[in-house]
Amino acid sequence: MAKAVKAVLFVNPYKKNASLIADAIHSELESRAAKVSVFNSNSGSVPDDHWDIAFSLGGDGTVLNAARMLAASKTPIIPIRLGTLAFLAGVENDDWLMVYEQWLNNTARISRRCMLEFSVKRNGLAVFHNFCLNDIVISSLGIAKLIRLKVETELEGKEIAGLGYYRSDGLIVATATGSTAYSLAAGGPILDPEMEAQIINPICSFSLSSRPMVLPSRQILHIGIENEQRSGVLLTVDGQETFELHPNDIITVHQSPHYALLLTTGRSAYYAALKEKLAWGYGCGILDNGISSHGGGNA
Repeated sequence: MAKAVKAVLFVNPYKKNASLIADAIHSELESRAAKVSVFNSNSGSVPDDHWDIAFSLGGDGTVLNAARMLAASKTPIIPIRLGTLAFLAGVENDDWLMVYEQWLNNTARISRRCMLEFSVKRNGLAVFHNFCLNDIVISSLGIAKLIRLKVETELEGKEIAGLGYYRSDGLIVATATGSTAYSLAAGGPILDPEMEAQIINPICSFSLSSRPMVLPSRQILHIGIENEQRSGVLLTVDGQETFELHPNDIITVHQSPHYALLLTTGRSAYYAALKEKLAWGYGCGILDNGISSHGGGNA
């Protein structure tokens, strides 16, 4: 007898053939006695319900949206790619049923992605709270791009270490998953997406000595908005949600207890996407003739 499954489909309506593919998945799942709900990925929220499995139909942005909405429910996501090559949406449309059946049989490969949780305090009161899978970005709202930030990290034992004052166009705090997003464009390092780490990356810093820094994700960050700013300051979550910040606001960032659970066809898919997106050539691993490029072959 087929397993009774509650499934939710997050569909990006702007992706070509998204509705047709969603209908096909919907029909297949219902033929297997699953209860299926379909939501527009841009609708902003889903009902507070328990889902056994989620499908993301779109690109990386659709996955990010689904991950935040499902952060607390531990719902695994099958991230189906529609369109161009993606880092997060790594399951091809032709492979979704195979991955789904692997999940049903408890043999699926699940990529466990660290998320960050953060809150904004204003005059001692929390005024905003959210999660991110990729990054949060603090940036200028006006023509005058330079903003002033103070950054501290809270170590074990509640010891506080000051990381300095940043005068820059903004600051990115990225997860390992988000290391290939805005942070990479701003000169940050690439991290394996399953690492539990966070990147602090200034955007166009006034000081050339301000460089990206990688910290354990378990360390708590406190980012203060300095009192004197030339323009308004904006907080952006995964490039999708925004919140306007005020002088003297404090953003506290820490590792979320929740993880994004992405079903994949294998670990190598991420590195294949990385190689293709960044147009890397050959030169590592085992060559076509079976000789390792790290030594042993003829010059």
